[in-house]
Amino acid sequence: MKSRHDPDYNYAYLDEATKRMIRRALLKAIAVPGYQVPFASREMPLARGWGTGGIQITAAIIGPEDTLKVIDQGADDTTNAISIRRFFARVTGVAETEDTRAASIIQTRHRIPEEPLQEGQILVYQVPLPEPLRKLVPSEQETRKMHAWAEYGPIYVRLYEDIAHSGHVTSTYSHPVIVNDRFLTCPTPIPKFDNPKMDMSPALQLFGAGREKRIYAIPPYTKVKSLDFEDHPFEVQRWDQPCALCGSDTSYLDEVIINDAGERMFVCSDSHYCESRRAQGHTGPQLEKAKAIHLAGAQT
Repeated sequence: MKSRHDPDYNYAYLDEATKRMIRRALLKAIAVPGYQVPFASREMPLARGWGTGGIQITAAIIGPEDTLKVIDQGADDTTNAISIRRFFARVTGVAETEDTRAASIIQTRHRIPEEPLQEGQILVYQVPLPEPLRKLVPSEQETRKMHAWAEYGPIYVRLYEDIAHSGHVTSTYSHPVIVNDRFLTCPTPIPKFDNPKMDMSPALQLFGAGREKRIYAIPPYTKVKSLDFEDHPFEVQRWDQPCALCGSDTSYLDEVIINDAGERMFVCSDSHYCESRRAQGHTGPQLEKAKAIHLAGAQT
């Protein structure tokens, strides 16, 4: 669906000089995969920390022929996703879609779509905390030195302490990765379930942190390795039940409380992926109950 560009706004909201500045930072980020490039983050019509970095990147790269998809926690119909999609529809007039395969630009917070990405697509992440060493080393000056020297011992110590105390790495999201065998990079607060999708992805991945004024990138077909040990290899979350709506046993599931008695069901967090599977005839064990409480569309 294509909208009409509101002429009261400059195309994509930002002024042309700002978009050029962001594109120059993006080129540097793509040339040095995983390296955090400073940029002059601008004020946007929402508070810093609510996705301004990703929105500024999208504004800098989006063109009239692009098709935009926006997801938040994997879903297309959350307040944040709808608001950002409406914003770009008004200031650019570009086509919108919920179909991952039809999108040329996908802006995301917290998830990578379940549908495999393709060459030519761009995945733009909204990043809250770009520095993976921040909780270990508060000094920005020291973390920059550690990146320059590739001195990442403290992050391995933190993982070792997890294993020593709990028998396994306890992180479930934002699990650090090494990009192109060089830079330690924060994969944003995506669940570690999505980390393997970043490795050798055919899509360009751009990360924007507006509050922290940092941009970094993972070019297509770049090696991305999640941190682990030989005797404790990296593992992702698994569930002992399939999606209650579509029956998928390979997707990331969200827990949903469905009544005051605390009854719950687990459903795909990627709403379009779940709807596509149901449209193809896949059904989950609690689909009828979900329809009865309007958790799933009656047409499915």
